[in-house]
Amino acid sequence: MKTAIVTDTNSGITVEAGKKSGIYVLPMPVIIEETCYLEGVDITNGQLYSAMINDKELSSSQPSPGDVMTLWDDILNDGYDELVYIPMSSGLSGSCHNAAQLALEYDSKVWVVDNHRISVTLMESVLDAKALADKGLSGQEIKEYLEKSAYQSSIYVTVNSLKYLKKSGRITSSAAAIANVLNIKPLLTIQGEKLDLFAKVRGMKQSQKKMIEAIKVDIATRFSEIPADRLRIGTAGTFENKADATQWLQLVQTAFPETDVYYSPLSCSIACHVGINAAGIGVSVITERNH
Repeated sequence: MKTAIVTDTNSGITVEAGKKSGIYVLPMPVIIEETCYLEGVDITNGQLYSAMINDKELSSSQPSPGDVMTLWDDILNDGYDELVYIPMSSGLSGSCHNAAQLALEYDSKVWVVDNHRISVTLMESVLDAKALADKGLSGQEIKEYLEKSAYQSSIYVTVNSLKYLKKSGRITSSAAAIANVLNIKPLLTIQGEKLDLFAKVRGMKQSQKKMIEAIKVDIATRFSEIPADRLRIGTAGTFENKADATQWLQLVQTAFPETDVYYSPLSCSIACHVGINAAGIGVSVITERNH
């Protein structure tokens, strides 16, 4: 069986990067002032940040069923027997459930995975899936592996402004006003279905330190029996200034000198909810890969 691996740009993998790795990537839609754009196709992170700075109305959207099925059809017509589709967590979007419904029409040729991840932890799932496909595992086996190992990861994110969380109804206007006056940064975590509040920290620098501490605790407790070479740490963000992204990566790399830490910008559709200058960090247990 020849099995293709498919994801969307919420994984942090761009369409171009996916082509180089043999991974198919569906660009996520972003809506600005009622015009729909596709990430990496006709909008960049920088252009989205500019729209935010200019206070334009924006939102994220699910990919259309037509776009999803067109990509699947193209893959299956390109010599693949089956495909594994790994979208963002069902707890954060309805796109996973909708894809699972569409897959029913493909007679076990499409396997939709819900392993409750997003951003850098979702990226690691996709890379695991590619490694398993290269080893000859079937789509069903890859789906079972990813869903069984779904919670072997942690991710934390802190936002610089509560503006977009307030717009989406995830925080009240009064709470946002108080937090802004006191310079309180909510530190959020995803270790399962939903986005949960992990801590409230004053100032972005202290929040970044708190995230690093949280990852250290996870490694020392939840992942204490995992060999170091099977732990991957990734940083993410929506930094307007590239120097700030580099500084965040270096801060985390210094905290974990034995690990090769990397940086991946948060996708445009995630940025629509967390705003500019958010910072994130994730740790994932990975399968053995051929480097």
